[in-house]
Amino acid sequence: MRASRATARLVCVLTLAWCPSAGPLVAQVTDAAGPAPTAQQLEFFEKHVRPLLITHCYACHSAEADAPETELRLDSRPGILQGGARGAAVVPGEPEKSLLIKAVRYADPLLQMPPSGRLAPREVDVLVEWVRMGAPDPRSEAAQPAAPKQPYTVSAEARQWWSFQPMREPAVPVVQNERWPACEIDRFVLAGLEAHGMTPAPPAEKRVLIRRATFALTGLPPTLEEIDAFVADDATDAFAKAVDRLLASPHYGERWGRRWLDLVRYADTSGCNSDFPIPEAYRYRNYVIDSFNRDKPYDRFLREQLAGDLLAAEGEDSPSEDSNQRRYEQIVATGYLAISRRFSSLAEEFHLTLDDTVDNFGKAILGLTISCARCHAHKFDPIPQEDYYALYGIFQSTTYSFPGTEIYRHTQDLVPLVPAERRHKELLPYLERTAELDARIFATYSHMATLDTGDEKNELRARWQAMQKERDELVKSLPDFPKAYAASEGTPINARLHLKGNPESLGPEIPRGFLQILGGQKLAAGQPASGRRQLAEWITDPQNPLTARVMVNRVWQHHFGRGLVRTPDDFGTRGAPPTHPELLDYLALRFIEDGWSLKALHRRILLSRAWQTACLENADYARRDPDNERLWTFNRRRLEAEEFRDAMLAISGALDRSPGGAHPFKPEWEWRYSQHQPFVDDFATNRRTVYLMQQRIRQQPFLAVFDGADTNAATGVRQVSTTPQQALFLLNSEFAHEQAALLADRLAREAPQSRARLDRAFRLALGRPATGVETDEGLEYIERIEPLLASAGIADRDRSRAAWASYLRVLLSGNEFMFIE
Repeated sequence: MRASRATARLVCVLTLAWCPSAGPLVAQVTDAAGPAPTAQQLEFFEKHVRPLLITHCYACHSAEADAPETELRLDSRPGILQGGARGAAVVPGEPEKSLLIKAVRYADPLLQMPPSGRLAPREVDVLVEWVRMGAPDPRSEAAQPAAPKQPYTVSAEARQWWSFQPMREPAVPVVQNERWPACEIDRFVLAGLEAHGMTPAPPAEKRVLIRRATFALTGLPPTLEEIDAFVADDATDAFAKAVDRLLASPHYGERWGRRWLDLVRYADTSGCNSDFPIPEAYRYRNYVIDSFNRDKPYDRFLREQLAGDLLAAEGEDSPSEDSNQRRYEQIVATGYLAISRRFSSLAEEFHLTLDDTVDNFGKAILGLTISCARCHAHKFDPIPQEDYYALYGIFQSTTYSFPGTEIYRHTQDLVPLVPAERRHKELLPYLERTAELDARIFATYSHMATLDTGDEKNELRARWQAMQKERDELVKSLPDFPKAYAASEGTPINARLHLKGNPESLGPEIPRGFLQILGGQKLAAGQPASGRRQLAEWITDPQNPLTARVMVNRVWQHHFGRGLVRTPDDFGTRGAPPTHPELLDYLALRFIEDGWSLKALHRRILLSRAWQTACLENADYARRDPDNERLWTFNRRRLEAEEFRDAMLAISGALDRSPGGAHPFKPEWEWRYSQHQPFVDDFATNRRTVYLMQQRIRQQPFLAVFDGADTNAATGVRQVSTTPQQALFLLNSEFAHEQAALLADRLAREAPQSRARLDRAFRLALGRPATGVETDEGLEYIERIEPLLASAGIADRDRSRAAWASYLRVLLSGNEFMFIE
C-alpha cells in the first residue's frame, strides 16, 4: 500500500535530516564553472528529468509545497546544488557521490526517495544519466511560488523572433565582381564574402564535380562512362544536363527518400519492449521513395502523410483502377503517423506514442521542439502547454494501426488496400469476427490482470490462451490481401491537459487546434472529425513562416554540409539564427513559387557557382571563418553509411539495383516475441542500403558502425564519428572481404594487364586515374605480398586474387574513397 502524503513527508524529513549510514553531512556544492549545456542536454532535461521531478518530488520539495521538507528544493538548479540539511542533492558529473541518486536507488534503508514507492528502473537511469552529463538545468533562478494562472497570450517580443516573422522578398544584393555569379544564390553568397574582404574558391575540376553531384543526388558513385562523357562535354550547359539526368534517375528517390526517413525515424519494428515486426511498414518506405522520384509537391506530400486517408475517401465514388491506386497510396502515406514509436506492452502507455508523434511532427516539419511543452509552458519558445494538447487531441482522435505486443501478439486496425466492393463482400465477415474476438481477448486479459494467484486466475489464463490460439487460426484463414500500416479516423475528442505531464492527473479540456504563434486556428465546435485534414492545411499554408524555410534549410544542409540554420530541428530561440537570412527567405519563396518542387530546388542550388567551388585550404580564411559560414570553399564531407555500403557494392559489381519490397518476416501466427526474447534479425541483401530492414531496439550492424540514423528519434543531423571499430570493420569484416574479392574478379575480367588493372581500380573507386607513383607502389605491394600468402597456405590458383583483394581493401578504406570534395 502506498504511503499517504503526510507519511511520505515524515519519512522525507527523517531520512534527509539524519542518516548515520550515509556518512557525515556533505558540504554544500557551488555551481562550478564549466562548459555550457548543449541543446541536446537541455532537451534531455526538459523531456525526461523535469517531468520526473515534477511528478515525484515537487509535492514536498518545491515552491509549491507548503514548506519544503528538510529545506531541500528541487525546482531550481541553485536549490539542487544548495541542497537541504544534509548538503547538496547532486554533485554534477558524479552520480555515485550524489545523495539524490543514492536515495532513488533505495540502496540504504534510511535514505529512500520517494518514500511512497521506488521509481521505475528506467526513471532511475534517467536521473543517473542526467547527473553523469553534469546535471544540465536551465532553471538558473530559484523558483518562486506560482502566481494565479492567466490565459496565455503570445507577446509582441516573442513574435519578433526571426523564424516567426513572415517571409519577405529580399532585395538581391549588388556585388563588386559581376563576372562570378551565375544566379541569385551566388549574389547573396558573394555579397557576404566581399563584405569581409574574401573571395570564393575557384571552380572544382570536372571529375571532382561529377563525383560530387552523383553522390549528392543519387548516393552512388558515377560510372566510368558517365565520368568520361561529362569530362568530354565542352558545352556550356554540360553540368546542367548532368544534373537533369541525375534528378531523373530512380536512384534519386532512394537517396533523398532516405533523408526523409531519417527525419520520421522510420523503422520496420515497433520499438516496444519486444520490438514487434511491422511487415507492412515497407509500403510507407516505398511511398516516400516514389514520391521523391515523381517530384510530388512537398505540400501535397505533407498533406498525404497527415491526412491521406481523408483525401482518399474523397475519391471512393470513382472506383477506377487508377483512382483505387491513388487512394491506396494516400492511405499508405499515413504510415508516417502509424510508425510512431511504441514503448511497452501496456495500452495505458499509448500517451507516450502520441507524445512521440507530436515531438516528431514539431521537429521534422516545423523545426520546433513542441514536446517541451508537454508538462509546462515551453521555457524558451512561445508555446504554452495548451498548444501542446491542442495538437495532442488531434492525434488522440486518430486510430493508429496496432503492431502487436507481448501481451497481445496480433495486429489490429491495418487498412485493407482493396476496392470497397471486395472489402465489404469478402473481408467484412472476417474483420467483424476478428474485432469481436479481439474484444473478448482484451476483456479476459484485463480481468485476469486484476486478480492475484488462484483458481479463477488460472481459469482465465487458460481461456485467454485458448482464444489466442483461435485468433492464430483466424489469421491463417484470412483471405490474402494487401494491407497498410496506417492511420484512420478515431473517435473525435478534445484532450484534457495533463497536469505536470501526468496522464493520470487531468486538467481542463483543450480544444483541438494549431500553435498560437503560427495562427492559433481552432476546429469548429462539434467537429465530427479528428482535425488532421485541417492541420495538414494549416502547416502547408504559404503564409506559414516555418514549413518552407525548414525544408529548404534541410536541402541546403545536405548539399553544403551545414544548413543556413545550423540547428535544422530547432528554429526556436534556443536554435541558431540563419547565417544568410535573406538567402533563406529567397529560396523558401522560390520553393513555393515553383510549386513546392524539390527537384527545382536541387537544380537551383547545384547550378550555383557557390556549390561548384573547389574544396581548398586557406589558412587566413580558416582563421577568420573557421566554420566556413560565409561559404568561401566547399565543405569536404565523409560518405554516409548508406553511400559507403552502396558504393562498395556498386564498384564490386554486386549491387542489386532493383527496388526493395517486403522483408521475409515470420507469419503473424508464429510470433512469440517478449521483452526477454524480443524480435531480432538481419535479412541479408545486396540491394541498396535504404532497403535494409531497420529495427528500433537494435541498430542494423553496418549502420551502427558508420553512424546511421537513429530509428527512435528525428535525425536532422547525423553524428560523424571516427572509431577503431570502423577501421577494423574495413579490414576484417566478411562484407569488406567479399566486395574486395568481387572487385578483384571484375578488374581481372575488364583489364588483364596489371598496370591497366590498377589504373581502372582507381578510376572506379576514386573517379580519377592512378598516378605513376601510385601505380608503382600498388604493383610493388601486390608482388611483395604474394609470397606471404603462399606461406599462409593460399593455393597457387587463388594467390593472385587474394593479393589484389588485399590491396583493394586498402584502397576502399582510404580517405579519398570515403570522402567527397
